[in-house]
Amino acid sequence: MKFSLRFNNDHTVNDYIRWAKLAESVGFDQFWVSDDLLFRSAPIILTAVALATQKIEIGTCILNPYTINPAEMAMLAATLDEVSNGRFNLGLSSGASDFLNWIDIPVRKPRTAVVETISALNKLLSNERATTNGEFLRWSDEVYMRFPVVRRIPIYIGAMSPKMLEEIGRIADGGLPLLFPPEHYRNVMPHIVAGAQAANRDIDQLDIAACIWCSISNDKHRAEDALKEKIAYYGHAMSDTILAELGLTHNDFKSIEHAVMKENNIEKAKSLVTEQMLKIGIAGTAKELIPRLEALAHAGARHISFGPPLGPNIDEAILALGREIIPHFNN
Repeated sequence: MKFSLRFNNDHTVNDYIRWAKLAESVGFDQFWVSDDLLFRSAPIILTAVALATQKIEIGTCILNPYTINPAEMAMLAATLDEVSNGRFNLGLSSGASDFLNWIDIPVRKPRTAVVETISALNKLLSNERATTNGEFLRWSDEVYMRFPVVRRIPIYIGAMSPKMLEEIGRIADGGLPLLFPPEHYRNVMPHIVAGAQAANRDIDQLDIAACIWCSISNDKHRAEDALKEKIAYYGHAMSDTILAELGLTHNDFKSIEHAVMKENNIEKAKSLVTEQMLKIGIAGTAKELIPRLEALAHAGARHISFGPPLGPNIDEAILALGREIIPHFNN
C-alpha cells in the first residue's frame, strides 16, 4: 500500500517544508500541493520542499493547460525533477471553470485540452519534437526541449467525470480521482479500467490514488469540527452523483450555503452539517478511521491519499497518520 498527503496552496512555504519533513520521517510516499488560482505558487512551494527532503516524491495537484502553457509546463516539470533528483510527478487536468472565469479564460474542449497536452508533454519529456496540429495545441517543429531531460516524468490526471476518469486508464501514469465519499471508489475504478482496457494497458501498472478528505485527532469532536468546516464551504458545489451516493440533495445544503455565503457565519454553517454529510470524508481518531480505510483496501485501493483538512492540527495529524495508520496497513 502506498500513502500520500495532499495540501491546498494556502499555507506558508515554511509550513510545507516542515510538513514534508514530518511526512518523510513517518513513511509517506508522496507529497502533493494544489495550484489553485491566486494562492501561493505550487511549483515554488515544491522547489523548497524538494531542497529540504531526500526521499519523498513531490507533485502538483493540479496544473491546467489554460493558465500554464503546456510548453512551460514541460519546462517546470523537467526543472523540478532535476531539483528533486527524480522525485517529481506532474499532476494535471482541465482546471476549475469557476476559477478560470474570474480571469476571463474560457474552458474550451477540456478533455481534448488534457489529452493533447499529455501527448505533447510525453514527447517533450522524452527529448522529442512535439509538433502538434490539434484542436487545442498547434505547435511547429521548433517545439523541443533545449536541454536534455533525464527521464519521462510520470503524469497523473486529476478527475471526477467519467470521461476524464477513462483518460487516466488510457493515457496517464497515475490518477488523482477525488472520492466523495471514499466509498465512491467502486464507481470510479470501472471507468479507469475501461480506459486502460481500450488502450490495451495493464491497470496494475498505473498508480491510482484514492483521494479522500480526512480529519484525524485524538479528540473526535475536534476532528469532526475541522471536516465540517470543509463540507460547509464546498458541499453545495458537489455533483448530484456524489450527493446521491450519500442519500443527499442540493436542497440539504441550501441553509448551509446561505450561512456561509450570505451571513458569513461559519459556526452556524458547521452546526448545520449532519452526520450523513460528514460521510463525505472520514473524521475521528485513528481507531475510528481504520474501518473505512480497510474498506478501501478491500475494494482494491493500493494507494490512499489523505487530503485536507487532515485535522485540527496538521502536524499532529501527519504524525498520527504516519505512526498509527501506515503501520496498520504495512503490518
